[in-house]
Amino acid sequence: MYAVIKTGGKQYKVVAGEKLKVEQIPADIGSELTIDQVLAVGEGESIKFGAPLVEGAKVLVTVVAHGRHDKVKIFKMRRRKHYQKHQGHRQNYTEIQIVSING
Repeated sequence: MYAVIKTGGKQYKVVAGEKLKVEQIPADIGSELTIDQVLAVGEGESIKFGAPLVEGAKVLVTVVAHGRHDKVKIFKMRRRKHYQKHQGHRQNYTEIQIVSING
């Protein structure tokens, strides 16, 4: 069984037992969360789509860790204008593990 969930403005296809890095969620490590923004649920050949969400479908997840992604370097330059700008960014994430899909 799999589901398509929406969290942090992004959509993810998840399967039970899978680990996933999503946008930061304010929750303690080891806590269990319920994601109720389920866009689709599928099992084998049968797929149930929501309009926009599937009624009564929930995904139970456990928070495994918090962290920061690798640094993304931003470099801007205007040639012959004596302009260079260096900048970096590290995005925060929350690693979750999918416990079960109810739908």
